[in-house]
Amino acid sequence: MSKIIKRLFELNLPENKSAFLWGPRKVGKTFWINHNLKNILLIDFLKTDVFAEYASRPSLLRERHQDYKGLIVIDEVQKIPAILDEVHWLIENSGISFLLTGSSARKLKRGHSNLLGGRAWRRVMLPLSLVEVSGFDLEKIMISGLLPPHFLSPSPIEDLRAYIFDYLKEEIAQEGLIQNLPAFSEFLRVAAITSSELINYVNIARDTGVSHKVVRTYFDILEDTYIGFRIQPWGKSKDRRMITTEKFYLFDVGVTNYLAKRKPALKTMEFGKSFEQYILMELRAYITYKNPDVPIYFWRTSTGQEVDFILGDKELAIEIKGSDRVHEGDLRFLKALKEDGPVKNCVLVCLEKEPRTVAGIKIISWKLFIENLWSGEYI
Repeated sequence: MSKIIKRLFELNLPENKSAFLWGPRKVGKTFWINHNLKNILLIDFLKTDVFAEYASRPSLLRERHQDYKGLIVIDEVQKIPAILDEVHWLIENSGISFLLTGSSARKLKRGHSNLLGGRAWRRVMLPLSLVEVSGFDLEKIMISGLLPPHFLSPSPIEDLRAYIFDYLKEEIAQEGLIQNLPAFSEFLRVAAITSSELINYVNIARDTGVSHKVVRTYFDILEDTYIGFRIQPWGKSKDRRMITTEKFYLFDVGVTNYLAKRKPALKTMEFGKSFEQYILMELRAYITYKNPDVPIYFWRTSTGQEVDFILGDKELAIEIKGSDRVHEGDLRFLKALKEDGPVKNCVLVCLEKEPRTVAGIKIISWKLFIENLWSGEYI
């Protein structure tokens, strides 16, 4: 079956307004720009000659383009943090609009760079969603993941291998973000294996061979480079003691499974973890593009009761089961959550084909859930 991609990402940038566009490498930022923006001036810092020229003299941006009337796109802006002072000046004095793209905000944050003080909106591009593609095969995307080149590739494992070694390890090291590449490589493997679990910095430090403080820094690096993200626990409860430990997920199910050396097949525990991560990727894409102010939490009590995800202020509670047959016992934690206070919508997402409702909880197939989510049925 042929695969067709139609991105839902929209810039929606008014005239004379600027924006940052963040996202991991190969998510499709440059492709989207080339195919959706007209009459732009593109300055690409991945080109070594362009980088060298502006790195040695950031003022060239102002000297060359202060009279430009269109949109200026600067790709991989984090490579030259000083360029943002020139961008700031041009926004203020020439009324020029910029789109500033990047795959890492860490250099800018750590160097206290000029982030334009609210003069630029923030946009993020994520891996693909079900609603953006045709030719979607759930088992196959557990291997390939949903970065566009990997999703389309006839050899996704080879592409993932190159991505891991050439970018996640070598390039992050070249950016000066880490000093100990072997330890960071082992950390990536452990982070993939423990993705979706409560973060235990001490255990991960022991497995990685570095201090827990270094492990915390590694997690920060993954967040700043858009390779991973933390999910906060739900902290509001009438009479239950809630855990306060965060969870961590890598940004793409294919990257996670490659690093963890997993090839999850249906009806296995490994598939269940991957299925949970995939549904979370869909939730993040929907929230990022449609409802950016809606937070994602998970619900877990000190006695081990757990619901995978809560969106907003209990607007939507989601339990995920990688099974084609849901039993009464699979609903017990959603029922416990409902007892702890009102929940607007309660769903159990699974592989069952036909939807049904039990005790006010909707049991629904993953495809129908995602379609309903994007149609605005739940939020």
